[in-house]
Amino acid sequence: MKKLLCILLLLSFRFENASLAKIVDTNKPYSYDLMKQDIVSIEKKYKVVKVKKIGKTHFGRTIYGIKLGKGKQNIVLIGAHHGREWMTSMLLMKQLKGYTYAYENQTNFGSLTTDILDDVSIWFIPMLNPDGVTIQQNDLNQFPNKHRKCLLAMNEKLEDFDRWKANGLGLDLNRQYPAGWRELSNQPDSPYYQFYRGKKPLEAEEVKALTRFIRKINPVIAVAYHSAGREIFWNYHNGKHLKRDKRIAKKISKLTGYELGKPPKQAIGGGFTDWFITKYQRPAMTIEISPLVGETSPPLEVFESEWESNKYVGLILAEEAKNLSKAKTSR
Repeated sequence: MKKLLCILLLLSFRFENASLAKIVDTNKPYSYDLMKQDIVSIEKKYKVVKVKKIGKTHFGRTIYGIKLGKGKQNIVLIGAHHGREWMTSMLLMKQLKGYTYAYENQTNFGSLTTDILDDVSIWFIPMLNPDGVTIQQNDLNQFPNKHRKCLLAMNEKLEDFDRWKANGLGLDLNRQYPAGWRELSNQPDSPYYQFYRGKKPLEAEEVKALTRFIRKINPVIAVAYHSAGREIFWNYHNGKHLKRDKRIAKKISKLTGYELGKPPKQAIGGGFTDWFITKYQRPAMTIEISPLVGETSPPLEVFESEWESNKYVGLILAEEAKNLSKAKTSR
């Protein structure tokens, strides 16, 4: 009887691992549809996650937020502000999968415990710009025929969209936040595959949805993942919190092996990190994964090294958030 029980447990463990391995395939480009399938699979499989639709793009694609943990304090991790940055979505979904399995089964994730999730929840927003990702992956059949002609014009009539950064309307989402927006260059001055700041901040549906959601969950720390350059940006009008924020950024720099960015003294903003720091006076970082690759998405072969560098980031930042909350209440 004991032997039979051991066999059944072993088979169950193997089935669980085989089933888990199918979620987040890192051997092919990570599309919006693949991400949706993975979110559904994780939600069905695990009770410790909560999936929320935080908004929609202009073309009707849902922007998802996934909460992991029981903690009242939150941190948030955001991927794919830009179309060609879908590898950041893959990275965050793999974090979500790994942390979720360890947390629900009360096991370690690598060398770390997931107990911190009892105190601090992690919100994953793996793909803020699903329209842009879909365009960058050259799946233009997903858009109205009339709009395809507009996309082609924004892409300088190039039929290959590998370099596409903007959302579906040619707005650069990371130039859409009301922190230093007016100081941004007004070139290009019309919708384009990259860098168009728009006519006003908070014009894009994706950015409006994210800023509304941030106000609601009130995170202690925020991270926006981008590519590429293996660099961390954290410094934008941090004021009296400069030392605190640099300490946390240095910790993540040491963890990932990425350099700390050194912005010019007169740095201009417009990005999510700039807005979060100035709006909430809390730590935020832009983490650039992958070596520099030019105007395209990072190649799949770099994913495993970026994963090894970043797999613990969410849990480490959750610990930092707990420490910040403790320090605040002890004053």
